[in-house]
Amino acid sequence: MNDLKYTADHEWACLDQDIVTVGITDFAQDQLGELVYVELPETGIEVSVGQEVAVIESVKAAGDV
Repeated sequence: MNDLKYTADHEWACLDQDIVTVGITDFAQDQLGELVYVELPETGIEVSVGQEVAVIESVKAAGDV
C-alpha cells in the first residue's frame, strides 16, 4: 500500500493500484468515543472524489466519511 493521505477532518485514504481504502485517524476515534452506529458501503463500489462513503455515529457526535 502507498502512503496515507489525510483530510483536515481526520479522515484518511490509501490508494493501492485502483482500490482506495478509507478510514478515520486515531485522534478522531478518541474524540468520538464509543461508536453506536456505522454504515459502510458495499465492497467494490465506484465513488467520486469528495463523495461521502460511510456514516459513523457515536454517543458524542455523528459524521460522514
